[in-house]
Amino acid sequence: MAGAGAMTQSEIKEAAKPHLPQDLFPQGKAAGWWCKTVQLDLEAQGVMGRTDTKPLRFFFT
Repeated sequence: MAGAGAMTQSEIKEAAKPHLPQDLFPQGKAAGWWCKTVQLDLEAQGVMGRTDTKPLRFFFT
C-alpha cells in the first residue's frame, strides 16, 4: 500500500533531475522519458506500485 513517500510522475522527474549527468541530460531534457522507462521497469519487477487515485502516485513496494 502507498505510504507517505508516494510521488506523482512530475515529482519523480523533478527529484531525479539533479542526479542525472548533464552530458546526457542537459538542463534535464529527456528526464521525463528516462523516469518513465525506469518506472515501468520497476513496476514489471514488482519493486514499484501505483495508487488508484488521480493523479497517479508511485511508491516502492
